[in-house]
Amino acid sequence: MSPDPHLLSPLRIAGVTLPNRMVMGAMHTRLETLDRPLQRLAAFYATRAAGEIALILTGGYSPVPEGVMDEGGLVLDSADQLDEHRQITSAVREAGGRIVLQILHAGRYAKLADCVAPSPGKARINVHAPRALSTAEVWATIESFAHTASLAEQAGYAGVEIMGSEGYLINEFTAALTNRRNDEFGGDFERRIRFPLEIVRAVRARVGRDFMLIYRISSIDLMEGGMTGPEVAAFARRIEQAGADMINTGVGWHESAVPTIAASVPRAAWLAAVRNVKQAVSIPVMASNRINTPDVAERIIASGAADLVSMARPLLADPEFAKKVRLGRSDEINLCIACNQACLDHIFTERTASCLVNPRAGREIEFDDRPAAGSKRIAVVGGGPAGMAFALESARRGHRVTLFEAQDELGGQLIIARKVPGKSEFEGMLRYFDRALRLAKVDVRLGTTADASELADGGFDEIVLATGVLPRIPALEGVDHPKVVGYQDVLSGRVTVGDSVAILGAGGIGFDVAEFL
Repeated sequence: MSPDPHLLSPLRIAGVTLPNRMVMGAMHTRLETLDRPLQRLAAFYATRAAGEIALILTGGYSPVPEGVMDEGGLVLDSADQLDEHRQITSAVREAGGRIVLQILHAGRYAKLADCVAPSPGKARINVHAPRALSTAEVWATIESFAHTASLAEQAGYAGVEIMGSEGYLINEFTAALTNRRNDEFGGDFERRIRFPLEIVRAVRARVGRDFMLIYRISSIDLMEGGMTGPEVAAFARRIEQAGADMINTGVGWHESAVPTIAASVPRAAWLAAVRNVKQAVSIPVMASNRINTPDVAERIIASGAADLVSMARPLLADPEFAKKVRLGRSDEINLCIACNQACLDHIFTERTASCLVNPRAGREIEFDDRPAAGSKRIAVVGGGPAGMAFALESARRGHRVTLFEAQDELGGQLIIARKVPGKSEFEGMLRYFDRALRLAKVDVRLGTTADASELADGGFDEIVLATGVLPRIPALEGVDHPKVVGYQDVLSGRVTVGDSVAILGAGGIGFDVAEFL
């Protein structure tokens, strides 16, 4: 019997039967900003569909140009775009998957000089101040959501998700903090929730009953002046009555000071907020945020707290997450370590998303994973992250690989990184590579320094150097004093420091050392 029977059980929603309870949550990739954007997006989503994830939610598409995240952002507002989207939906279907389009209006988070909101008031994370939508513009925006949903249905999507959380436009309407209107869309609770209810009703009226309508609710705003728990429950009931087939639960606004998905946040930390929604409705509810292992996902569904789990970053890390669960190979999953370095950090600095533990993420059309034309003998010198990743990928493509590591264990900088408070998830990355390298039959030689003569006499066709970097020593007077030590000495435990310590450098490593001490 599978250790994850609830996670692998099917579920029927609207006219769609999902083969399991695992969903790829929506995330921004910015792949549309590169060359061959449609080919890239199609390959990105099709790769996850082939990994047997039950349902894929796209990154957000705005229903109107003024609702994009930033200049050049994703919009779906014209039938002229249907053929482009059919390339994506066809690729996902051919890979055996189902994909839903998320409709997102960024509201006052839009990095546009003419951004809009329910009321004036600049967000902490945006330099631009919004203007308030007129009542007529609010009604026009409701219509735009319905129009985009209809286009999504014509393009072959299995449904739409209305983005009503994380502090974007709809969420701004529901919170007293950002909604100070005095028309029918502001004031008391009933009028604040009218905007999303009208959107759900309009979308439901425009699309077929077999077309999934998912609403992403803010289960907890984590903002002073946000909705209360009882208000969230009451709102969820109204969303169901308006015609939603499923509710996805978001957590916190992007400008909230409370961490929601960092590694320091415990796994499944927000289940109480999810249960509050689940207990209020009869339609399926999806849990999200800090769910990155099958056992955590299984416990959530088995407990009745939610019917499905949404995982975005874990599907960046390992597109075959769901397939490995089904095959009983959960110990082979390349776990998301919640570092946020190549996904969220990239997006918020206007770069494309990838993944620290899976560099192929977002580069599916560049990083071809087909078997090599011929097998070579390859020596890889250095068993840190880069060396392990190169050795594994080479072996999987059919090469015979020998990996040399001078230390007695693999990992390089990861060995000390896992000792930093809040970074224990790095341990999972080490476990993954240890098992994956053994399964790929890589010849791992620990405690071995590869010198030139040994490499020359080893009969290798290629030699790859992955020896990492040395810490930069700043040109400061007194840097050679015995009391001055490097971060590696401190984190590794080779040096014990006193009670009064000055740390030079306020970058990521400097903060890590401060946390450690």
